[in-house]
Amino acid sequence: IRLYFPVALKRMLNFNVPPVKNSTGEPVWKVLIYDRFGQDIISPLLSVKELRDMGITLHLLLHSDRDAIPDVPAVYFVMPTEENIDRMCQDLRNQLYESYYLNFISAISRSKLEDIANAAIGANAVSQVAKVFDQYLNFITLEDDMFVLCNQNKELVSYRAINRPDITDTEMETIMDTIVDSLFCFFVTLGAIPIIRCSRGTAAEMVAVKLDKKLRENLRDARNSLFTGDTLGAGQFSFQRPLLVLVDRNIDLATPLHHTWTYQALVHDVLDFHLNRVNLEESTGMESSPAGARPKKKNKKSYDLTASDKFWQKHKGSPFPEVAESVQQELESYRAQEDEVKRLKSIMGIEGEDEGAISMLSDNTAKLTSAVSSLPELLEKKRLIDLHTNVATAVLEHIKSRKLDVYFEYEEKIMSKSTLDKSLLDMISDPDAGTPEDKMRLFLIYYISSAQAPSEIDLEQYKKALMDAGCNLAPLSYIKQWKAFTKMASAPTSYGNTTPKPLGLFSRVMNTGSQFVMEGVKNLVLKQQNLPVTRILDNLMEMKSNPETDDYRYFDPKMLRGSDSSVPRNKNPFQEAIVFIVGGGNYIEYQNLVDYIK
Repeated sequence: IRLYFPVALKRMLNFNVPPVKNSTGEPVWKVLIYDRFGQDIISPLLSVKELRDMGITLHLLLHSDRDAIPDVPAVYFVMPTEENIDRMCQDLRNQLYESYYLNFISAISRSKLEDIANAAIGANAVSQVAKVFDQYLNFITLEDDMFVLCNQNKELVSYRAINRPDITDTEMETIMDTIVDSLFCFFVTLGAIPIIRCSRGTAAEMVAVKLDKKLRENLRDARNSLFTGDTLGAGQFSFQRPLLVLVDRNIDLATPLHHTWTYQALVHDVLDFHLNRVNLEESTGMESSPAGARPKKKNKKSYDLTASDKFWQKHKGSPFPEVAESVQQELESYRAQEDEVKRLKSIMGIEGEDEGAISMLSDNTAKLTSAVSSLPELLEKKRLIDLHTNVATAVLEHIKSRKLDVYFEYEEKIMSKSTLDKSLLDMISDPDAGTPEDKMRLFLIYYISSAQAPSEIDLEQYKKALMDAGCNLAPLSYIKQWKAFTKMASAPTSYGNTTPKPLGLFSRVMNTGSQFVMEGVKNLVLKQQNLPVTRILDNLMEMKSNPETDDYRYFDPKMLRGSDSSVPRNKNPFQEAIVFIVGGGNYIEYQNLVDYIK
């Protein structure tokens, strides 16, 4: 889906016509004005360099102090909120730019559009407002095959927001409308009307009902329908429509609490990772500072883990030990070429790391030509190796200091009902294993997964151990109520019956010359098994009959009358599907779906 996405953005940045260079081959220079929402949508998709190539010389936040640049056109990309509209009207009155291309992330209401029109008339700037567009881009694409609703205010649509015991009907309506608006935008961008399936009696059902209604209303208004086939993504689907599976987070609360073992999911769990960017604090060596001196400030570094990073693409779903081993291999193969880099640099007469000089050289000899072409490639390879060495080392520190390998393996055993090699109480009481939060997550998984809730006497004993370990018991009281309340309590979700197999010690990484000191870390290999979300998808895509999904509701927004049925009219398996988890999915489930498709 990502494939269509930059297309939509690039079209917008090119004044909403397909990009063409002008006669000189230069793009038209322009300014991009966005709000935080627009920034979050653009930043995972287009780098500053790509923006520059499209003629964006300056990108600024709408609510920052901006100087007038009267001879340049401005492209706005913002949410149609009251304060944003006020600020845009102010820009018109102050005549900041030559012309204005207004793009709204989500559809703008008629009354707000009139406010802009009035401001334009008042400022005598009607002719400068070149275009006004609803872009329907109110969601954030993080991978070719993954999107999230939002990053700003995400706590407003979180699991906690939806499941608060004291939530009012109006608040619930607002949350559902926010979710539906993003999903609607998603399907407009995709250019396809899905068939919707959802579980009954859950928030997912409320989303399904509202989305069905919104798609229906749009289709009925034939003149203004957004699905008339002229959309960007229109040609990408086979004749069959995609399936949208709306799953409620409550069907499986153990997986999001589960400690994980694959690279991307670990980075997300233990590091500060948002919108594909990881922020690390680099420790500045162990040297002791003289008594009374200020402690050294830690350097903050941030790295983008993107689609163009081949190492990341290849290994983000791999078990961590494999990643450490691959980084090590890359490093060794680079070291073999390092002399080559030095040789190339000396041919070009460049000292040290001066990369600016490299691009300045004219390639006057064959020798230089080959150096010029292979050097940037080698330097890029080096950059990625350094990046992953740093990120993987940071992850490894967490694994070792918190015994995350032990947690992962133990939780897998609990979830698959295997025999446990040490008591849960010992795990909780072990002062060297994990943070209070790690212990709480482990206990909650045990509590959720057990068919029989522990007896009051046992529970008191566990509670005491958890409190001694410094845990906050509030999550437990929530899960206790949740378990008593959900029908699921009758039949706990099954997670398959496989456990990870330890594979002896790491061969490569255990060599003394390795970057990664993996001693004591278990080399666990993942067994392929389908998590509940993946099983639900499999049942619905393949039209399998299964008690888990047999009473899922079925909506087809293209049918004239909305018939409420769980009986699908279409008996063929689906080729494409979109899974959306109301209350939030996570990278473990994402990875599980990716593996299932393979």
